[in-house]
Amino acid sequence: MKPAFTTELVTDEQVFAALAPAWGRLYQRCATATPFQSHAWLHSWWLSYGRRGRLRVLLVRDGGELIAAAPLMAVRRPLPALVPLGGAISDYGDVLVDDGQGERAVAALTEALAAAARTAVIDFREVRPGGAVERVYERWHGPRRRVSDSVCLELPAVPMDELLARLPSAKAQRVRAKLRKLTALGVQRQVVCPDEVDAALRRLLDLHRLQWQGRKVTGEHLRERFCEHLVRSVGPMVRSGDAVVTEFRLDDDVVAVDLTLLSRRLAGGYLYGAHPRLRERKADVAVMLLDACAEHSRDEGRAALSLLRGNEPYKLHWRPEPVVNQRLLLARRRTAPLMSAVVCDVAARRRGKELLLRLERRRERDGGGGS
Repeated sequence: MKPAFTTELVTDEQVFAALAPAWGRLYQRCATATPFQSHAWLHSWWLSYGRRGRLRVLLVRDGGELIAAAPLMAVRRPLPALVPLGGAISDYGDVLVDDGQGERAVAALTEALAAAARTAVIDFREVRPGGAVERVYERWHGPRRRVSDSVCLELPAVPMDELLARLPSAKAQRVRAKLRKLTALGVQRQVVCPDEVDAALRRLLDLHRLQWQGRKVTGEHLRERFCEHLVRSVGPMVRSGDAVVTEFRLDDDVVAVDLTLLSRRLAGGYLYGAHPRLRERKADVAVMLLDACAEHSRDEGRAALSLLRGNEPYKLHWRPEPVVNQRLLLARRRTAPLMSAVVCDVAARRRGKELLLRLERRRERDGGGGS
C-alpha cells in the first residue's frame, strides 16, 4: 500500500518564498492553473498586500514532492474567513492539484482544508469554470454553497483573421481598415526581452496614468505597491513563459505597452498603457492590442483568449462569450452560520446593484423624454 500523503500548513513568509521551485513544478503539472496561481505572482502579491500573521498556505506532499497547494490568507472582517492570495487585482482564484495524482491528492487537500475550516469559512472567489478547486467542492462533506461571481469575456484563441470572421462583414471590414491604418502610421510592436521587462512595466504604468488622466480609473493601478508587485512578479513570469510584455513604437517612441498573461489553457490581456497621441493619430488602440494578444494566444495551442473581468463596450464589439466565475463557499457545521451570512450579503449586494441599474435606466428614460 502506498504511504499516505503528508500535509503542512505554512504560515512563515520565508518558507513560502522558498517554495518557488517546487511550486513551479506543481504549477506545470496542473492544467487548469492560471497565471494568477504562479508562485511569482502570489508571493509578490503577498509582499505588497499581505498582513503579518495572516498567511495560511496548505500543502500536500508525496514524499518530498509537492502535489497540491491552496494559497490562502486569514481575514477577520467582515467575518472570519480563509480567502485566496491574490486579492482583487487577480482575475482568477484557485488551488493547484497535480494532474497525475488523481483523486487521492484532491482528497488529501480536501481533508486539510476541512481542518482549516474549523473556525473560519473558506471563501474561494473568482473561480474559473473547470478550476481545480471545483474538485474539492464536489468532495466536501460539510455545508457548501456556490454563487456567481464576476463575468469574464472570452474569445477563441485563433488568429486575427478568424476573429474577424466572427463579425458581421461590415464591421470586419472596418477593423481591417483600422489594421491597415496602424500599418500606414508605422506602428511597430516588439516583445520585450526579460532583462528589459522592469523598465517596460514602469513605462506601461506611466502611460496608463497618462491615458486615464482626468477620467475615472482603477485607483489601485496608480499606487506604488501595485507598481512594486507588478515589477517584482512579471520579470520571473516572462522568464518562465507565463507572461509577455509588448511595446508599440511610433516614430521611434514607445507609445504603448501591453502585459499579457499566459497559461496552458488561456491568454489574457491584463493591463496596458497607451499615449493619447495614438488616438490623436486616429489609431484604434483596442484593435492594436487585440491583434497582438491574438498572436500570443495561438502560439502554444491555447483554447481561449480571455478579455478577463468586465463587460466594457469595446470588448463586446468582438462578440465574446460570457464566462461567469464562481464563488465557492466551504464550511463546517460550526462555521455554517458564517457561510449563510456571506450568502445573504451577496444576495443583498446583487439586489442593490439591480436597483441602482433600474434607477439609472429610469433617469436616462425620463431625461430622454424631456429633451
